[in-house]
Amino acid sequence: MASRKSTRGSKIQPAVQTFSFVLPSAPFQTPTTSWIDLSQVASLVNRRFYRQGLNWAVGGFKFLSSTGFKGQVSVTKLPNTWVMSNAWEKGFRAWQKMNNEAIAEAGSLRPKFLDFKIYADANHQLAGSGANLLPFNNDPFWTGIQTATPGEWDYSTYEIPVSNADPTLPAGNSATRDIVAVGANYVGPGATGNFAVSLIEGYASSRALPNIEDPNMPEDASSASGSLAQNWQVALFNEGTDQDSEVIQDLETQNNRAPYPFENDGINLDTMYPGGANQLSGLQIHSNEFISSTTVGGTTRIKGGNFPCGLIGITQYQQGEGGPFAVTLEIDLIPGKHRGYLCESMTEM
Repeated sequence: MASRKSTRGSKIQPAVQTFSFVLPSAPFQTPTTSWIDLSQVASLVNRRFYRQGLNWAVGGFKFLSSTGFKGQVSVTKLPNTWVMSNAWEKGFRAWQKMNNEAIAEAGSLRPKFLDFKIYADANHQLAGSGANLLPFNNDPFWTGIQTATPGEWDYSTYEIPVSNADPTLPAGNSATRDIVAVGANYVGPGATGNFAVSLIEGYASSRALPNIEDPNMPEDASSASGSLAQNWQVALFNEGTDQDSEVIQDLETQNNRAPYPFENDGINLDTMYPGGANQLSGLQIHSNEFISSTTVGGTTRIKGGNFPCGLIGITQYQQGEGGPFAVTLEIDLIPGKHRGYLCESMTEM
């Protein structure tokens, strides 16, 4: 009897399923945001490379707060929209083409761990990769905490050629730009000293706009009565009433514009993509929870979901005086066939 041969794709590989973090102390009534890059964390705890371009499935979050902590915790993520998906795909293809052309021209070697990594937003870029929360291991009695030592985790950049008309840089050079997922372009320099470009804003600026009205009705559509009616097919059914003219007028004037604002729609003068600079700017809220001083066991749970690029923002708002109060976080992943985790490529989002 022939032995059954298992394939790599049919096996769930061993991988750490719970990541633990210590959140930084939050000053009284001052929102404090921390950043987690799940691909970076998974690479550290499993000692193998996970690309950032994954849409991660998360089983849930558990916050453990010390006695006295009172306030709110919130979890944010990249927007779970077709806009974010397409913006990431187009930004990735542009970055890939930029690198491939340079490699073809110079004949240089491709780095082994070359990867398209982006910041979540301008606040993440300002904090820099060194501020990302790293996982820890602790013993059952909390007598010691060992936080992981990071490896190299460099976020990607675009090198944009500078025209002779650009007064900010010498002609013939290129402008190095960090990459953020959401928000506006060129919001203050980040931890690297570079300005950043936004994937969603770049995607919005590269797409054609819809017509102001759709359908664009002909003027003769309302000529539906009398012996010289141009719209004779409507006039054909006139039976002593003239209601069809009113109906046609409604069709001409109602429901012919998109149910979302866009540039040059007669009101707005700039692009209005969700997650961009002008519409629902910033990250998407995943969940908000309030922690009281009487929270049972100091345990607060938040639902799971999918997190594009594995980027997570954790914000604390401490409303209890005193402290500092310790808050730890556990994130439960879901077993799957992508090297031990349930996730998919961002190109398939």
